[in-house]
Amino acid sequence: MSSTPETPASAAPLQPEDLTGFFRRAERPDPRSHKIGTEQEKFGVVVADGSYRPVEYEAHVLAVMRAFMERFGWKPGSERGNDGALISLERDGASITLEPGGQFELSGKPLADVHQTCQEFTQHQRELHAVSQELGIAWLASGFHPFATREEVHWMPKPRYAVMRAYLPTRGQRGLDMMLRTCTVQANFDFASEQQAGTRFRLAMGVSALTTALFANSPYKEGEDRGFASLRSDNWTDVDAARCGLLPWAFEAPFSYQRYIDWALDVPMFFIRRQGRYIPLHVPFRQYMATGYVDPDGVRHSATQGDWELHLSTLFPEIRLKPYLEVRGCDSVRQSVVCALPALWKGLLYDDDASEAAWELVAGLDFGERLALWAECRQAALASPRVRALCERLVAIARGGLERADIRDHRGRTESFFLDSLDALVAAGTSPADVARAQVGPHPGRDLAGRRAFVRAFHFAGAGLEDT
Repeated sequence: MSSTPETPASAAPLQPEDLTGFFRRAERPDPRSHKIGTEQEKFGVVVADGSYRPVEYEAHVLAVMRAFMERFGWKPGSERGNDGALISLERDGASITLEPGGQFELSGKPLADVHQTCQEFTQHQRELHAVSQELGIAWLASGFHPFATREEVHWMPKPRYAVMRAYLPTRGQRGLDMMLRTCTVQANFDFASEQQAGTRFRLAMGVSALTTALFANSPYKEGEDRGFASLRSDNWTDVDAARCGLLPWAFEAPFSYQRYIDWALDVPMFFIRRQGRYIPLHVPFRQYMATGYVDPDGVRHSATQGDWELHLSTLFPEIRLKPYLEVRGCDSVRQSVVCALPALWKGLLYDDDASEAAWELVAGLDFGERLALWAECRQAALASPRVRALCERLVAIARGGLERADIRDHRGRTESFFLDSLDALVAAGTSPADVARAQVGPHPGRDLAGRRAFVRAFHFAGAGLEDT
């Protein structure tokens, strides 16, 4: 879930041409200018008092954010929470934001290559570790919270979350779990033209199930193995069918910005934002754009560019189109694997031969078969012989794309180096979820011993490893 715009881009009434213009202005015709942005979320756990419980805002998360400002030069972000609460940080084009349950998210700066983005995430991990170890807080990288109940997770003071908290349960059974108990790693990629945006959108939507399998890292819920490699992915199937999942029209030619817009216009809204206040509004954007809205105070609102951009940020398909292409289908993973995510997708999307070869892996599937593959990937992941074989080929294709790009670090390694961790997983037929299972077993439980075991198994940064 990305941050929403703090202020509308424009208060002028929205015109039909503004809808496509938002995407056309983002085109980067020179492929040499195409960059990578990576985002990752982590769960916080209080270790210092021996409780191993989810973090709270005032006592824990705010302390971490203040330490980031005092020690590492981060500045308060423009977005503020309830009563002016600090809820975001900024530094040199990167940002740190809070998800509803206190998940700590780094949204990295758009960078030229995977070497740079991995350096950025390594620096983030070291900063988070240094601060959190002193504060007695552990941060876990897992797609679904391995032991906390929904009631144990504390809400962060962001006003938009109050609207979503009330609305999402009317759309599906697991919207609040999505908000409070899921974490992801995702990456963002540029496009040169409408045609290229469509080609990359279709490819990414087509192979996203396989990336879900490669990064599946959430078998546990409330202390028990629930039989899914990625419970996070399964959770998304019951949040809001109108705004989530695979989009069938993505596989139908020809693509156009207008097709994405037509889909987005028919998705019910969460809210509009005025003077820092989120006003609930749950009609399709198409209706709002046509007739406006009179709020409970009698004030009439017309659709603006800011409203449109805000609405686009509340759509959650597996692949999302913004001023960049956002790939969203993967669980949060430990530092040793996280850099493989932008590397894999860069190898597939930024090399035409790799894109064509990767599409051929899934080109013959109808939409029902695509849904079945997605289900197989989130449940069995690399334990499925079919999924394992497809993932082996996918990683090899991405490696070829990165080798052809031939961008090397100071040790002479191309970006394909970052795929080595995926090769090891595929060769063993084990997703990160299986690695965790081997470490803690099927029934760790929710007692103190079980929570400690989960902290060790999914540890990303901070305290919690001292007794190992």
